[in-house]
Amino acid sequence: MSTAAQQQVQVAMYTMCLVQDGDKVLLINRPNRLGFPGYIGPGGKVDFPESLTEGAAREVFEETGLRVKDLVYKGLDEFVDPKKNFRYMVFNYLARSYEGELLQNPPEGELLWVKIDEALNLPMQDWFKRRFPLFFEEGTFEIHEVWDQDEQKSYRSSFTKH
Repeated sequence: MSTAAQQQVQVAMYTMCLVQDGDKVLLINRPNRLGFPGYIGPGGKVDFPESLTEGAAREVFEETGLRVKDLVYKGLDEFVDPKKNFRYMVFNYLARSYEGELLQNPPEGELLWVKIDEALNLPMQDWFKRRFPLFFEEGTFEIHEVWDQDEQKSYRSSFTKH
């Protein structure tokens, strides 16, 4: 690919960081009005020039009030839309140590500690449900999907575990 073509690709970088405490994980019950309703992990856009782990830790703090430590990289979930020259990347982390107290009025929705083995019974976006168990397995993962935003259709999807 030429340098000119590479410069035209728009890249959006996001993080998600699940916080685990024993057999429970902290999830956010997002209301419909905020988009992506249902249970989801804390996360959001990486601000330039912060690192991916700095972005993940900042998002957890802003959305929950907890300061996470010792983040473990779990994997990448991305989709690309060749028609729009767009790549959307979510870098996923797990934190098992934290400090602080949960926010009384969290900005993204109600915060709940949920048993890990019961979490998949909750309403979740399909993309989060697909990746949720991978946070608690050994190794890392990579999910890559070629997507057509206009048609809301996936053309190709691949999954790799390392």
